[in-house]
Parts: sequence; C-alpha cells; structure tokens
Amino acid sequence: MVFVKKYDIFETSFSATCEGNPFKDVTLTAQFSHDGQTVNVHGFYDGDDTWRIRFMPQEEGEWSFVTSSNLSTLDGQKGSFTCIAADASNHGPVRVNHTYHFAHADGTRHISVGTTCYAWVYQPLERQEQTIETLKSSPFNKIRMCVFPKWYEHNYDKVPILYPYEGSVEEGFDYERPNVEFFRLLEKRVGQLAENQIQADIIIFHPYERNEWAFNYMNEEQDRLYMQYLIARLGAYHNVWWSMANEWDIFVMTQRNCPKSDAAYWDKLGRFVHDEDPYGHLIGIHNCMKMYDHNAYWITHSSMQRVDYYKTAEMTDTWRNEWHKPVVIDECAYEGNIDHTWGNITGEEMTRRFWEGTVRGGYMGHSETYACPEDVLWWSHGGVLKGTSPARIAFMKGLLEEYPQYEIDPISDFGEVLCGGCPKEYYLYYYSGFQPNAGHYNLPIRKKYTAEVIDTWNMTRTKLPGTYTGAVTIDLPARPYMLVRFVAVEDTDLSKITITADSTLADALEMPNGHKLLDFLKTKLGNQYETMSNFIQAFPLKSLTQFGVLDDKTLNDLLVMVNEKN
Repeated sequence: MVFVKKYDIFETSFSATCEGNPFKDVTLTAQFSHDGQTVNVHGFYDGDDTWRIRFMPQEEGEWSFVTSSNLSTLDGQKGSFTCIAADASNHGPVRVNHTYHFAHADGTRHISVGTTCYAWVYQPLERQEQTIETLKSSPFNKIRMCVFPKWYEHNYDKVPILYPYEGSVEEGFDYERPNVEFFRLLEKRVGQLAENQIQADIIIFHPYERNEWAFNYMNEEQDRLYMQYLIARLGAYHNVWWSMANEWDIFVMTQRNCPKSDAAYWDKLGRFVHDEDPYGHLIGIHNCMKMYDHNAYWITHSSMQRVDYYKTAEMTDTWRNEWHKPVVIDECAYEGNIDHTWGNITGEEMTRRFWEGTVRGGYMGHSETYACPEDVLWWSHGGVLKGTSPARIAFMKGLLEEYPQYEIDPISDFGEVLCGGCPKEYYLYYYSGFQPNAGHYNLPIRKKYTAEVIDTWNMTRTKLPGTYTGAVTIDLPARPYMLVRFVAVEDTDLSKITITADSTLADALEMPNGHKLLDFLKTKLGNQYETMSNFIQAFPLKSLTQFGVLDDKTLNDLLVMVNEKN
C-alpha cells in the first residue's frame, strides 16, 4: 500500500513511446476518486519516454485513479494510495479568507510577507542554493519568480544556464517542446521553497525578453500548451500561487503583433489557468501603470504595484474597498541605491511602507536593488540580502504572529493616527513619520486592554503596566515609526465605569442609559446626524462643544443622565 501525506504529492509514472511530438500529440489525464468526489488532472511528458502524473490529495482516506489517453499504452492505467494526516509544518494551499485575508487549507492564518527575485532560477547553481539559504533565515514566506528568463537592465550580461524550450538563441526555440531539464530544475526550487514554508508566486508571463527568445510571441495554441504543461508539473505543489503576468500592461503598450498586446487576451489566459488548475491555487495579475480590472472572477487577490514614487501603501484600504479582495502590494518600490527611483528607497522607508500597508489591512512585498561590482541584485538574481529592512520586517512579522487570530482591517477614518486591527479586541496605532510626545486613544469601555509601545525601526518593545479602557493618554518618545498596540484581556464591570467628556459616543452607547444620549443627538441634529455619526463616535464627546453642537451645560446634563445607575 502506498501512503501519501495530506497536501503532499502523489506521483506515478509510465513508460511509452510516441512517434510524433510527445508534448503536443499525446493527451494524458487521470481521474482521482475518493468518497464520491473526483478530481481530474493532466499528466505530462518528462523526457526519456516517461510520462508522469502528479496529484495533491486534500482529503484523508483511500484514493484511486484511472488514466485516459489517446496513446493505448497510457490509457486505462489504474492505481490507488492512502492519504494520511499532513505534517505539522504543511498547512496546505493558501486560500482567500474573510474577503480580505488569507488562510491555509487547514484554517491556519497566512500572513503574507513577500519578496521579489525574478530570475533566480536562471543564475549559476551555486547562487541558487545561496538564495535558498538566505530565504531560510529571512522573514519572507512568499517569493515572486519568473518562469521565462529576463532581458532587462542588470540582466543583459547574465546568460541563462538553461532555457525553457528546446533550441538555442542562434537557431531559435521550438515552442511546442519544453526543455524538461529546465522544468526539473524549476520544480526542484519550488519544492525547496515548500520545504521551508515559502510560497512560490509563479510569474507565467513577463514583457522583458530578448528578441531572439520571442517567448512572448507564441501563438494562442502554444500559450495554452505552455500553461497546461506548467500546471501539470507544478500544480500539485501546495505552495504555488499563479501570477498571470508581471506588468501585463507593458505588453499592451509596447509589444505589437503578439496576442498579449490585446488587453482582452489576458482574460482568456486567466480563465484558462483558473479552469485548468484542479486545486484552485491563488491567481493574480500584476500591473505597471494601468490597473487590471480585479473584478474578474478568476482573480483571487489584487497584486499591485506603486501608483507613484511616494504613495502606494496609503492606497491599500482604497483598493480593498474597490475590489473587495485581498490587497497584496507586491511592488511598493525596492530598497536600494540604483539610479531608478523605484529601486532606491531607504530601509526606513521600506519598513514604513510595510507597516502602513499592514495597518491598512493589506500585505506588502519587498525586494532589494543595491548596486555592486558584480552587478548581482537580489531583485533579479538572488544571492544574499544587504539591506536594513529585512530585520525590521522580521520584527514586524513576529509581532503579528503573536496574535494570529486577529486579521487586521482598517478601523477608523478619523483621528490623528492611523489605526487598524480587530474592533474591540486588537488595535494597532501606527505613527509613521510623525513623532508626538503623547498619544490619545478612546478604547471601548466593555474591555480592558494591555498596552505596548513599540519602536518599529529600533525594534524595541515597552510593555506598560496595568490595563487600560476608555479615554487613555500614553507618553511617547517623540520619534518616528512608533506603534502602540492594545490587546483586550478581560471584560469590564460597566457599573464601575463613568463616562466623561473625554469619552466617545461609542463608549456612552455601551452604558445602560446610552440610548438616551443617542436619541437626544438624533433629535437635535436631524438629517445631519447620519453624515456626522462616524465623526461623533470616534472623537471625544467634548468635541461636540468645541464644534458648537452642544453647550457645556447641556453636555454635563447628558453625562449625568448617561451615568445614572438603574
């Protein structure tokens, strides 16, 4: 009996000869069955008269399969295996969770912390292994990586060690005969990433290529053959994401006379991958300047690039509201010092953008573009990390993982500081480049909270004694990049709470007589109440006197009424 762990790969192989093109002329599928359900997958040719079928079981128990093929020696092959419990470290593929977030198939939350390393699988083998070793000790649990080689600045003199198709630069490539040696190397690297709990965000197409390659000029039939082959080989890996393109709009703007210059063609490609992938891996499409319509059903999350050289993370909550999908800002610019603005932000700015996007309810991506004599930049070649942000990103990731049960959503549009978290349970107040000497907060009075002042750049934490509720003032060190975190630890006894002018309307509404204050304000403000309600609930009640809504005596009378104990 064959045993395969849940979310691991069951693989079987068959030997058969083919007179034509085995990649194109032979069809091979397998139907896997378990407890009344069936899953269909494609097999693939792996050279040397060998065909393989890979399958990722997502249910424990007995599985059986039967093949279908137009080649008689491959048709009607049968087999079975037993799926047993998954390893503790393998939580299964990542899915969308609660509209804006991610979780693995077993329910474990996935906090995406990405980096970009486009062409690392085309580098010398020693550097590829060095990249894996670097990732092992890094905070990054997702890496964006290309299938096709890259022809762009800092890459022109880097000759790929292998090409994805049979042929050569001099004689041309056969787009109907994948190079199995290359794809074996690619899947080896994806497997190594899986062993280290790192998601492989596979970029299927990108516009930066040498004319002699012309991979982007394959016709539709060749594109489909390529995508089907890619899914058949890599789809069974639990750590795969699909990115239809890096900078899809560059194709449309610059690459004429190829199918991908038609914006409508991308929808056709995306639907093909969605329908072809039996596991429902995440699918995105990445922009340069023009956003793709992320309402498309096959797109699971918004994979975004900066909108200008300054503002990107600040757009996170706007994009959430527009697409109603997780926002992953895969390129918010890169830490480095090259001569392009997209590749020379500081470590401080990279760290700031990570926190800004995170508190706004999104997920951020990193890379590095530090010039060096060897012209080896992490962003495309891998190797080692040189910047100052990875350590701070690791610090951030550790803080978030302390409370994985709380997915972070933007909380308030008002106030003097950015706030995100889980209402009534978990609050993150991030000060970005501001440097106040004190912070003022209005915590829900039904809970008591612990408080912690965190320096996100210097990576220090100060846990404050006692608990806090209601209107709170906390001293801060008057330097930038500070974060204040509140975590609910117990309920309060409302009979011992007194609402003051520093409390909010939200606090007052928690009291038994709070509805009386609400009724008064609705009557006094009339139609204006709806437009002012968010403001009123977020700011202290004394603001109502400062803005002329109430006079001091009326507010004091209302506070007495709210605080009456029945």
